[in-house]
Amino acid sequence: MPRRKRQPQHLPSTPTDEAVASLPAARLLGIETSCDETAAAVVENGHVILSNAVATQIDLHAKYGGVFPEVASRQHILTIHAIIEEALKQAHVSLQEVDAIAVTRGPGLAGSLVVGMNVAKGLALATGLPLIGVNHLEAHVYSAWLSPSSEMLTPPPNFPLVALIVSGGHTELVLMNEHLNYQRLGGTLDDAAGEAFDKIARLLGLSYPGGPSIQKAAEEGNPHAFNFPRAWLEGSWDFSFSGLKTAVLREVRRMEESGRSLPISDLAASFQSAVVDVLVGKTLMAAQAFRAKEVLIVGGVSANKALRQTIEAQSTFPVRIPPLHLCTDNAAMTAAAGYFRLIQGQRDSLDIDVLPNWLLSEVMPPL
Repeated sequence: MPRRKRQPQHLPSTPTDEAVASLPAARLLGIETSCDETAAAVVENGHVILSNAVATQIDLHAKYGGVFPEVASRQHILTIHAIIEEALKQAHVSLQEVDAIAVTRGPGLAGSLVVGMNVAKGLALATGLPLIGVNHLEAHVYSAWLSPSSEMLTPPPNFPLVALIVSGGHTELVLMNEHLNYQRLGGTLDDAAGEAFDKIARLLGLSYPGGPSIQKAAEEGNPHAFNFPRAWLEGSWDFSFSGLKTAVLREVRRMEESGRSLPISDLAASFQSAVVDVLVGKTLMAAQAFRAKEVLIVGGVSANKALRQTIEAQSTFPVRIPPLHLCTDNAAMTAAAGYFRLIQGQRDSLDIDVLPNWLLSEVMPPL
């Protein structure tokens, strides 16, 4: 099937949401393989999800208590072509009806990123479609712009905004004054919040991944049973969870040595409460300090029920948290971020490489 001829578009150098709404639809295929989800999606105009296909590897990695990089990359190879076909099928479009390909360039596991990048390059070379490399953390932020095609379009977030990006590998607090403009306020000095959940879950004998298992155990527990420390790091927007992890470990060891059975639910609830208190407190303080119009909570840990309930109860700012299926890694968010880069003129060459340690602070708007 021949590629459809696209009409020329006169695009503003700095798009506003009003300008985006008036543009001809740009349909992007997104590809995401940064860790242990193989995902592809088709998104229109950076807002409307036409499809979002995800193949998770949780069961494969559960026996290791975490993601095993070599297993992850091999599984991506086995799965990615079928997932892309599924995404196109769900969207009722062919590859010839897509306007660009957005792919996660980093950060993430090198072997996993390479699989998605090489497939995206091959598709771009075969079709002549523009190729756009996207930062994974930037993509999480743009998950807040998405709506399913079956629902009314959600109004876009308002700038300036403060975004808390909180996931298995990342905990960062970011100020956005406009599209593709990120001022890093702070981040974790040790483990990310999601890593802390995984490690404490393993300590308590709970299943991987730690976030959902800690949340489930905490539902039957008392969050005030143990007075675990909160690292506020006064004068900084940074986070630290190492002291909290050590406190939980010492409490567990003390009870084990005394022959007491572990009150798993109380330990989980008290640990979760300590993490949530700091995440919410520092995010709302930052929103106040920088006069944000809105607060975004994105990333895998934003699926945590206690985090959602606490910030919605305490915030005097509008709070936007994506639905659960957009909190964890997916390709719709990659396509959404890619759209805003596309309309600002970004076109990456076929020799771009993955950036496993790519910081959000290093991400620049297209020239």
